[in-house]
Parts: sequence; structure tokens; C-alpha cells
Amino acid sequence: MANQKQSGPEPPIKVSTINCIDLSNPDIGESVALLKQACLDCGFFYVVNHGISQEFMDEVFAQSKKFFYLPLNEKLKVLRNEKHRGYTPMFDEVLDPDNQVHGDYKEGYYIGVDVPENDPESEKPFNGPNVWPADGVLPGWRQTMEKFHHEALEVGKAVSRIIALALDLEVDFFDKPEVLGKPIATLRLLHYEDQFSDPAKGIYGAGAHSDFGFITLLATDDVMGLQICKDKDAKPQIWEYVTPIKGAFIVNLGDMLERWSNCMFKSTLHRVLGNGQDRYSIAYFVEPNHDSLVECLPTCKTEKSPPKFPPIRCSTYLSQRYKDTHADLSVYDKHQA
Repeated sequence: MANQKQSGPEPPIKVSTINCIDLSNPDIGESVALLKQACLDCGFFYVVNHGISQEFMDEVFAQSKKFFYLPLNEKLKVLRNEKHRGYTPMFDEVLDPDNQVHGDYKEGYYIGVDVPENDPESEKPFNGPNVWPADGVLPGWRQTMEKFHHEALEVGKAVSRIIALALDLEVDFFDKPEVLGKPIATLRLLHYEDQFSDPAKGIYGAGAHSDFGFITLLATDDVMGLQICKDKDAKPQIWEYVTPIKGAFIVNLGDMLERWSNCMFKSTLHRVLGNGQDRYSIAYFVEPNHDSLVECLPTCKTEKSPPKFPPIRCSTYLSQRYKDTHADLSVYDKHQA
């Protein structure tokens, strides 16, 4: 599994400087320019004044911690199902199999768009009802997470409008019914254990990876841990920390947007290193409708730069990527006995 594990000491670590987009800025041209520069450079940027109050962000983090504080047997009652809803235990995910000796030192909880089982739409991958802890176990928890899921989607749509302008498209190219009208939008609560990562030994909070989809919004606590590598082909790779900013989302582009833009915009390698402290973060993955066709954008191809990838349906692409990185659910059967 670790047959290509990198050896030798890690190169010096530094802190990255990334652009900050203020969603309340009336000068949309300035926001577009800052975002475009970030997308060409590293695919990461901050978003501030996004409309979600600090008070509510604090409440979401507090509720997330309450879940992860539960005993393991209680958490396993809401184990991740085949629709990617519910709890993912420690080591469930292996994001960098060539360099990891085991799965990520993190546990998580998936919450998606809630689709009732009797709705024909629930037959589609990633669609279905959410899985919730019993209300008696965590009163009000579901309501908090549903509200945050709704509000974060609005932030994602606002960011998508600036991305569209940065790609010389109509402002609502992504924010329209056939693309983000019925999105595969997934909230994931994350807890990294108080472990020390050691890249030389293949031990990571989260292994090096790029995100699968369109864009990711990430809210974090104040514990450093997230690193990005702007040039994945560099030898050795240079990793830079992304500093947490209270109240801000760290936004990164996913592989789907890199594919859509014909590799003009970058989906960047990132990882999480543990420093001995517990770390909590909340990721919100914004993906298009199931049937959205991801094909080279008209503004991203020329005679000299023809499309690099064939068209693919969003759900087909995502299903394969999830399958490649998560443990088979049968490994947890012994916990269900």
C-alpha cells in the first residue's frame, strides 16, 4: 500500500499567502480579478462577509463537537450508508494510498440534500434521506445542521457567480436550474484526533489529495493543520500552511472545475497534518445536478488548446471518485452485530 512512500526529511514548511474575496464588496470587478488570480495561481482563496453570522458558525462547531464526543457505539448507530450519509469512523478514508500506511486520522459525518425514500429522485447516487442521531441524544442537532446546509449552499452559489465571470461566462452560468438547481451538496463535519502526523512514516491527518468536485467551502477552528502544494510535480514538493481566519471560509476548486475549465483553473493538492491538538473543521462540497454534463467550457478552448477531456455526467464522475477513496462498508459489519 505504501510502495511509493516518499523518503527522507520533509522540506521546510512555510505559510501561504492567498487572496481574500469580500462578498459584500460592491466592486464586483475587483472580486473577479482577485478570484481569477487565485484560481490561476493555487485554486485556494478566502471568502469573508458571506452572510453567515459568527454566532451561528460558533453554534455549528459546538454542535459538531457534541456529536464527536459521543461514545463510539453511539456514533456507529448512524454509520455511513451507501448514499454517503452518516458517520465515517477513524481511518475510513484513504486519500493518498501511495504514501499512507493507513487511513486518515479523522472521523466525519456526512449530511446531504434530504430526499425522501418515496421520491423517485432518491434512486440517484448521493440522493436519499439523511441519517440523524436520535433527537433525545442530541436535541436540536438536526435543525442546526439543516440550517447551515441551506445557508452554505447560498454562499456556494454566490462564489459560483464570481467564478463564472472570471471564466468570461454569463454570471449565472453555474447558478441556474440545470446546473445548481438540484445540486449534490454535501456538508461534512470533521474531527482530527490529537495525533502527530509524520509524512516520513506515512501518517497523516488527511492524506494529500485534490477535491473531486466543483468547489469546497471549508470552515475551520483556530488550529493550524491544512497545507497546500501549489506545484504537485515539484521535486521535492513544497507544502505551505493555510492560516485559519475566524469567520472566513477557505474555498478551493475541485477537479471537476479544473476539467470544466480545460485545466485553466487549478485544483490543488492539499493535506492535513496533526500537531498533537484536536482539530475541528466543516467542509461543504458544492457539486452540480446529477445530470449536469461536465464538458470543456466554450471560453476555455481554442485551436491551440482543444478540450483535454471527454464530456462526463456529474454523478458518474463523483461515484467513481468516492468509491476509490472510502472503505467498503462491509468492513464495519462486525460493529453492527
